[in-house]
Amino acid sequence: MISRDKVEAVLSRIRPLLQADGGDIVLVEVDDCSAGVRLTGMCAGCPSARMTLYDGIETILRDEIPELGSLRLV
Repeated sequence: MISRDKVEAVLSRIRPLLQADGGDIVLVEVDDCSAGVRLTGMCAGCPSARMTLYDGIETILRDEIPELGSLRLV
């Protein structure tokens, strides 16, 4: 089981990178071993958003929180 605080702590380190490009990420929910996030601002409509989310953000989250099962875009 993962905690909301752990996920939010990792996202708080990633968030400035997204904000520098006019976007942001919001943690919506944490269920057992998965997390649901929403991309906002420029990230919401960016063609590279899925790659950023799964190849970038999810990779960082898994490095920091090995028990993370999945990251969902909600």
